[in-house]
Amino acid sequence: MADAFCSDCKKETEVVFDHSAGDTVCSECGLVLESHSIDETSEWRTFANESGDNDPVRVGGPSNPLLTDGGLSTVIAKPNGGSGEFLSSSLGRWQNRGSNPDRALLLAFKTIATMSDRLGLVATIKDRANEIYKRVEDQKSSRGRNQDALLAACLYIACRQEDKPRTVKEICSVANGATKKEIGRAKEYIVKQLGLENGQSVEMGTIHAGDFMRRFCSNLGMNNQAVKAAQEAVQKSEEFDIRRSPISIAAAVIYIITQLSDDKKPLKDISLATGVAEGTIRNSYKDLYPHVSKIIPNWYAKEEDLKNLCSP
Repeated sequence: MADAFCSDCKKETEVVFDHSAGDTVCSECGLVLESHSIDETSEWRTFANESGDNDPVRVGGPSNPLLTDGGLSTVIAKPNGGSGEFLSSSLGRWQNRGSNPDRALLLAFKTIATMSDRLGLVATIKDRANEIYKRVEDQKSSRGRNQDALLAACLYIACRQEDKPRTVKEICSVANGATKKEIGRAKEYIVKQLGLENGQSVEMGTIHAGDFMRRFCSNLGMNNQAVKAAQEAVQKSEEFDIRRSPISIAAAVIYIITQLSDDKKPLKDISLATGVAEGTIRNSYKDLYPHVSKIIPNWYAKEEDLKNLCSP
């Protein structure tokens, strides 16, 4: 119960709320202070056919502008054994027989959502991948292509456009068997198709070595100090003309940082965590070595420590 001012009692009195009628009643004189009130709390009712189902479903799924009906189509429930069993089952069969124009899209969106969840991607990247796939699908030119590679490529492009890039190897690990080569071809095909649609090249976003650093360090279980040093080092490395891919530079910087710490990581572990071949890391290390004194933060390693690094 709560307190409210009663015009008959001329004072603050306790009031009782009648949920069935929506009335607020004074507990002392019985005066209805407010009638037909709107209950703004959640309506936890169950609309299931079966009494044993206690799932308090209040609304349907969210609308989806990429689908023909906005994702708000009606689905006929299964019969619960009552008098309407014949009618419901007949309608259900007819509904299943009817062609759903969005069936293929729904399956593709579900696959993209599964891949996104496995990679721990945010919803905005998943939505962008769905949008890219829908635009490609609308051109009706993707038939006969590897569907898994096409969906993986959409996710790869979405990550790039949202400034949260993932390596092709990371995308490949959740791509249901699609190879890196197939995903690469699918990516080129999508970029070409979207370019034809817009009449201009598709903006993919620029990849920096720092985009991968925190995730790679986390995979290796590096401490906060080492992670901070690696991030500073990779930013300084961009000042030099090191003609290596950002992923290779990130892996080489991690190798240098771990060699300067007490918790040294084998080259094999760094290769597994970053997806970069051991030979590529060695070659990138060779290119970074002449600039080590300017790349590694002074607070992390002294000149004597840098001299002790193995020469390539």
